[in-house]
Amino acid sequence: MKASVSSRKTLNKDRLVFSSVLLAALGYFVDIYDLILFSIVRIKSLKSLGVSAEDLLPQGVLVLNAQMAGMLLGGIIWGVLGDKKGRLSVLYGSIILYSMANIANGFVQDVPTYALIRFIAGVGLAGELGVGITLVSEVMSKETRGYGTMIVATIGILGAVFAALIGDVFDWRVAYILGGLMGFMLLLLRLSVYESDMFASLKSKQIKRGSLLLIFRSWSSTWKYLCCILIGIPLWFVVGILITFSPELGKALGMKAVPDPGKAVLFAYIGLAVGDFVSGTLSQILRSRKKVSLIFMGLMALSITLYLSNKEASLSVFYANCLALGFSAGYWAIFVTIAAEQFGTNIRSTVATTVPNFVRGSVVLVSYAFSQLKLILGIVNGAFVIAGICLFFACFALSFLKETYAKDLDYAEV
Repeated sequence: MKASVSSRKTLNKDRLVFSSVLLAALGYFVDIYDLILFSIVRIKSLKSLGVSAEDLLPQGVLVLNAQMAGMLLGGIIWGVLGDKKGRLSVLYGSIILYSMANIANGFVQDVPTYALIRFIAGVGLAGELGVGITLVSEVMSKETRGYGTMIVATIGILGAVFAALIGDVFDWRVAYILGGLMGFMLLLLRLSVYESDMFASLKSKQIKRGSLLLIFRSWSSTWKYLCCILIGIPLWFVVGILITFSPELGKALGMKAVPDPGKAVLFAYIGLAVGDFVSGTLSQILRSRKKVSLIFMGLMALSITLYLSNKEASLSVFYANCLALGFSAGYWAIFVTIAAEQFGTNIRSTVATTVPNFVRGSVVLVSYAFSQLKLILGIVNGAFVIAGICLFFACFALSFLKETYAKDLDYAEV
């Protein structure tokens, strides 16, 4: 009888783990699809709204920055709610908001409205990854959770590949509407997932939860949080600058044929998916998040140099460089896992949700610095300088963080 009860508990636990990983992975798939879609349809959507060729870059930066600013705000809102109300309540709320926004994006008629709705979508998108990683980290064992977050990231990243294919085949308005519909379909899957025991146990205690003040309660905690953000900024420099503005960079490099942004995203995210799988697996084999992150930062420095130095390259060589760039940026899963593992259960959702969204939101500052430097140094040299700064601070920050592989996460920050 006892064996039977134990078997049922084990089966229920396995089902919860499977459902949580699947939910987080598919949620991130839709998240990435919606997040990266603008990079794919930027040119044709802006042209259809009457934007002239010379204004495509500045107007594109405007809409991109609006989306990323929304993610900054959303990261704070959903992160705090995830620790106060629960991980699943955030997953429900965020999916509804960004699904509605993406459907609305299919009906915009001018750039200001486009930017406003992308801002709202950004707020919604901010809740998916961090809370999903938090949930998976808390329902899996400390020895295996790296595999769980690796699966989430690998499957999720493929959402960009799907977005590239959809954006190439369908009208940009249809692509946005499809993203919204996929989001609503996810709500059905969420009915089979429950809160983690770790959070449920904490909720019954009189412990302060979801407070940004707990992160900034001391200099050491604040510095740890800042370091978590800094190690991820190079990832979104690659995606937000080098890949998003690949047509402009291709022209500056003297390419005869201008790269297609949709194909640049496609190859970069195929590389990212493979990179996340390799880095996640390698971190389990080496039993270290930090060593693998450092290895991939080194690969990123090499791939950026090749990407920005290959003048007059053919399209096939350029897209191969995009693939290499994506692979080297494939420590995204490890980066978010590191952030989730650095802090206690009562602020884990806040940290894991705000950190990646502050990284995504950093594109606002990075793109501004890039736009200013390109006026002085040119678009290629400006990109080189920004890349060097991002990677320097990422490596510097990584050296200060403690190794978190197999760390026990069942504790609270007081």
